[in-house]
Amino acid sequence: MMNTHAAASAKAGAAAAFISAAFALSMPAVSAQESAVWNPDRGGSYVNPVINADYSDPDVCRVGNDYYMTSSSFNCMPGLQILHSTDLVNWEIIGAALTDYPVEGWNDSVQHGNGVWAPAIRHHDGKFYIYCGDPDRGIFMVCADDPRGKWSEPVWVVKAKGYIDPCPLWDDDGRAWLSHGCAGSRAQFKSVLFMAEMTPDGTSLISDSRIVYDGHEAQPTIEGTKLYKRNGWYYIFSPAGGVATGWQTVLRSRSPYGPYEEKVVMAQGGSEVNGPHQGAWVETQNGEDWFLHFQDKGAYGRVVHLQPMKWADDWPVIGLDEDGDGVGEPVMKYRKPDLPSGGVVQPADSDEFSDVQLGLQWQWQGTPSPYWSFPDSAAGSLRLYSVPVPEGYRNLSDCANLLLQKFPADDFTVTAKVSFTPIPQLEGRGETAGLVVMGLDYAALVLEDTEKGVVLSFRVCNDALEGGREAWCRDDEEVLLESRILPLPYSDRYMSTTVPPVAPLAYTETEVWLRVTVKSVPCEGNVNDAICSFSYSNDGKKFVRLGDDFTASPGKWIGAKVGLFCNRPVTKNDAGWLDVDWFRFSR
Repeated sequence: MMNTHAAASAKAGAAAAFISAAFALSMPAVSAQESAVWNPDRGGSYVNPVINADYSDPDVCRVGNDYYMTSSSFNCMPGLQILHSTDLVNWEIIGAALTDYPVEGWNDSVQHGNGVWAPAIRHHDGKFYIYCGDPDRGIFMVCADDPRGKWSEPVWVVKAKGYIDPCPLWDDDGRAWLSHGCAGSRAQFKSVLFMAEMTPDGTSLISDSRIVYDGHEAQPTIEGTKLYKRNGWYYIFSPAGGVATGWQTVLRSRSPYGPYEEKVVMAQGGSEVNGPHQGAWVETQNGEDWFLHFQDKGAYGRVVHLQPMKWADDWPVIGLDEDGDGVGEPVMKYRKPDLPSGGVVQPADSDEFSDVQLGLQWQWQGTPSPYWSFPDSAAGSLRLYSVPVPEGYRNLSDCANLLLQKFPADDFTVTAKVSFTPIPQLEGRGETAGLVVMGLDYAALVLEDTEKGVVLSFRVCNDALEGGREAWCRDDEEVLLESRILPLPYSDRYMSTTVPPVAPLAYTETEVWLRVTVKSVPCEGNVNDAICSFSYSNDGKKFVRLGDDFTASPGKWIGAKVGLFCNRPVTKNDAGWLDVDWFRFSR
């Protein structure tokens, strides 16, 4: 019988040249860069992870000669970041499918760990589709003609608490199917998989979801469905056994509703890759099979690996099966796919802020406001305005306006050149800005406007999401920084000649270089600690250590992130700001 997965790719390939040309003409260029801190490309081979950053629950589809990836983004916005590759090794960020999340209550507080769980990306009948589960609301879909462009508003395919990890399949006969799992934290029930029939346009269900597989005895915590058809078999690729400790299971049946046979097709075995599972099968235009999946690395998040794959007796084998038992083990180094390369690129990290829009690597901790930032391309800097902290503020985890990005490697240094300009005469003063490593715990270099001037301190907050309080460094480690008064950009000729002039406000600016160095340090188990040390400089040359080592922690279902903030403790009809000249990663 015909391979539906391959046939769909071949049909898409017929239009690939036209699509690529149209995209090139209609879309602005997206800058690509080779990372200074991680490069998996070794010429004729590659090393894992191919993306050493937190792209949790990755899924990939092929359109002609191009590969598109998306992943879980939870509360981080823009959500559903879109990555592109031509060789499955080198990836760049080209956009995001979710720039707003218009659901009731979403913006009332930061929704740590909620929202966008385990998406699936597909191309069907000329359109790109992403299906995604929100554990509190159900399954939604967004679509676009161009993955680099604007995606549709979410369409709620089904509203149901606990439904997660959906994947669509458009069948040979024109029918459409949707597989999914369920979240035990919401449904109080797990380890089962579901199937439902959709309308051909994929916008709603024709039938109710029904359980088609129970994994309680053999495949506990089975979830993360990816649905395919090959040689007349329906396949559900699903991880089981838990995020950090599990394995990859595949189910197959002659009918979408089962009954399903089961087989473990990849496990850690003797490799160093813990919990290798949950990802995407792709068949290349040259007939090779590959599988992309994640590895949970604690504070570093769930990073993306690429594994060779082959078929034996209509079962996939992922990784290398040295002992011939049909269960593969992950590889750490392998030959590259037989694919044309678009160059050595990785997801962007460093930013010189030379564009009129924020770099695609940045995400806010919640839904952003246009009042929060000004990418000033003329000045080559980013201005972050101070935002009033929310009512009931406990710590930075409550602030949606944190501007963050993923850890891009095991070992790296981030340096940001910044200038802090608090608003003059703010009642109580207290505006803050700085550099933060954010997770369930966080540490930050904090600039604060005080009565004696701008001071720099190192602060740590443990159990931040549970309401923990920041702990200041010792008083003798608080640094008073030098500031300068900004020249006023207007003259007396603009003043009224009939009304007594108002004394202009005196803005002061404090320039400083802020730095954090992250080192991977072995600890018990398979996951290394990420040890962070913070420092600052008054001239960009000599850096002074501030505070003790901090061990980064993951966030809620995400890895630790590094980035910037600018806050004020009271509401006022104007704001101070933090100007960021550049934000650079180095080894």
